[in-house]
Amino acid sequence: MIRTMGTKRYRGMGVGKGGRRLIVVLCVLALLLTQPAPAIAAPAVATTDDPQRRVNVPYFSGDVVYSQMAVFWFGALDSASNSVDVRVGYNSTHLYLNLSIYDRYLWYDPSPEDSPLDAWDAASITLDTADDGGTSPDSDDYKFVGQLNWWESGDEWQAAYQGNGSGWSPTSTSFTVTSGWRGDAPNNSNDDRAWVLRVWVPFSSLGLSGPPPQGTQWRLGIAVHDRDDSGGSYRSDKVWPEEFSAQSPATWGGLTFGLPSYDPPEAAPGGTVTVREGLNGATVYDAGVGGTIGNNCPGDPYTIWNVWANANMGDVYRFNIQNQGDVSDFPCFSRYYVEFPLGAVPAGKAILGATLTLYRWGGADPSQAQSSLIQAYTIADPWSESTITWNNAPLAVENIARTWVSPVSGNVTIPGEPFSWDVSQAVADAYAAGTSANIALYEADSAYHSGKYFIGSEEEDYYSYARPTLTVVWGEPAGVADLNLVAMPGGADQGEMIEYTLYITGSGQRLSLANELPDGVSSPTSMDPGLDYGSGRVTWSGTPAVGQVVALSYAVAVTTGSTAGLVSTATLTQDDGSMWDTQSVAIANPIQSFLPVVLQ
Repeated sequence: MIRTMGTKRYRGMGVGKGGRRLIVVLCVLALLLTQPAPAIAAPAVATTDDPQRRVNVPYFSGDVVYSQMAVFWFGALDSASNSVDVRVGYNSTHLYLNLSIYDRYLWYDPSPEDSPLDAWDAASITLDTADDGGTSPDSDDYKFVGQLNWWESGDEWQAAYQGNGSGWSPTSTSFTVTSGWRGDAPNNSNDDRAWVLRVWVPFSSLGLSGPPPQGTQWRLGIAVHDRDDSGGSYRSDKVWPEEFSAQSPATWGGLTFGLPSYDPPEAAPGGTVTVREGLNGATVYDAGVGGTIGNNCPGDPYTIWNVWANANMGDVYRFNIQNQGDVSDFPCFSRYYVEFPLGAVPAGKAILGATLTLYRWGGADPSQAQSSLIQAYTIADPWSESTITWNNAPLAVENIARTWVSPVSGNVTIPGEPFSWDVSQAVADAYAAGTSANIALYEADSAYHSGKYFIGSEEEDYYSYARPTLTVVWGEPAGVADLNLVAMPGGADQGEMIEYTLYITGSGQRLSLANELPDGVSSPTSMDPGLDYGSGRVTWSGTPAVGQVVALSYAVAVTTGSTAGLVSTATLTQDDGSMWDTQSVAIANPIQSFLPVVLQ
């Protein structure tokens, strides 16, 4: 059997602006082999099951500060459904999670030994400390369950489990759970507002001497369980991320220790683009959801549980960002979403940096307000300004930046004071994908009167300069695209399968691939998303960032019965006309010879 990784040809502007051409001819000198060729390592690429949602967790040198923890959200709110805010932080000894669960009816088990903890108002938190995913929990996976209770003390309302290779086994792993609630009282049919679950997991309980190094990723999954009456009416779990299954660590989200920073690609300075509603014809969509201006803090139960979370405020010209520690005030809480088109940024460039600027003009009660650490998030799922609500607004992909916003002091003069967030990662990701930049803002505040009011895209023209503004700095990419094509195995008999993998290294420009299949093979099967096939050719196009490696695979069956070299040729074309060629050779129906066996 033979495995040959193709040689490459470069032509056009991609290799020297003088247009020199290098042609390397690959010859198959022999088809009769007795030993396999040594394996050639493929470029390193990210795993295909990398979490699609993650939280980047701040480190605290002392106690974890509630108002500075990373915060994200999931669920939906009505009389029978719960909405959840999750705060996460860590210090030298513990990982701390705080769940604020907005729930109309609160029920817990006064005798928790009588029924499973998750048959009542409770939450399960799962951790994969090796970030190895998998289809079932193993020994580096843990599950911590805590149930709401009233004033009782003790550990009867909590339980820990460890993976055993096929499921979960009870364990004595030490952790701490406390809970609290706001409303009439648990275990009756009167209206409540919310409850809180606080979970501290010592690193020592997980076999660690301290926190993992910054940049380490674990996996995290959360399920919130909901009981709404004494008879056992059990509502469906609300989970994060959406595909979460406690039995499958591969479905969990990511938890990264430490906050991210943007590492711009190598590029020569190019220019700056400013994007704002109405500026150069740009349309910038934005909306507040929840207790934003126009939908702020309802008090009657019908509105809270049936109207508030489904209200659309997309046409409101100013908005509020707010959260706080008293969960009974959740009808005042508000997030903000904004979408900036990136069509004014020239194609094929490198994103050196991007800044979101908002003008803060007021607050919930400026005389009592404290500063708020407002966090910025990347958003991948589509939304519409005319239909977005608290309940249907997209979840965050990850938190990428945060900025302190002070309260108004003295007399307020519209449009107020500008504040900025570094949203370079959100813009770079969107630019590479060819989409608009979608960003959300929220906060993990603790104090009352924490709302901060901002100017929106619908602000009158007189203050148009204060509308939400995205400033993008771009450069000329220094990267060069690359292409490799690998056939595995290097030889196969008629009816057997060969898998081709294309390794594409991005240059920051749009790339187009054409892979001509050889005669003697079938049409492709098991094609990775993004690949297309027609007329004997596999095609792809995309704009990977400078240095980003994209691995794309497909399989073919050998259809010829003859011994032959199957030469597959791929060409990668860049927007500026530069081209890269590569070939890979596999052997159809290779002839094998065997040395005689000698017995002594």
